[in-house]
Amino acid sequence: MIDFHNDVSIISIGLVQKQQANLGVIKLEFNFNKDIKFTMEQTVGNSDTASYYGSGDLDVYATPAMTALMENAAKNCIQKELPAGFTTVGIEISVKHIKATPLGVKVSAESILEKTEGKKLFFKVEAYDDIGKIGEGIHIRYIVNSKEFIKKISR
Repeated sequence: MIDFHNDVSIISIGLVQKQQANLGVIKLEFNFNKDIKFTMEQTVGNSDTASYYGSGDLDVYATPAMTALMENAAKNCIQKELPAGFTTVGIEISVKHIKATPLGVKVSAESILEKTEGKKLFFKVEAYDDIGKIGEGIHIRYIVNSKEFIKKISR
């Protein structure tokens, strides 16, 4: 089971809609305050291990599982603040897995929105277990209109 924690006391979002002259086109601009935080937790299970993922031979928390938890924390950090029909997609991630975690231990991933460039969102991500930090990195996501995105990639 994954638990969600969102530090809403520091979140602020403004959605600005601009209508371009004579075109009837609405341009969306997203404005987020820096330092929005979100934390997710889970307990390391068999399907979270390196041996299960095939990324290693041992029954320890897998780097791909840690990376997915970090990405999910970043995605959920601002998801509920986006207008209906919008989501974010991950476009880049760079992480270091610095400590091993055994089965049965609770792990958490925290994302912090550090900056934005238009629709591009830059997150600092960190992962922890009961002893301390187990991973760190950066993750970049991009805001998209869900239907338009799927329409563009349909084959």
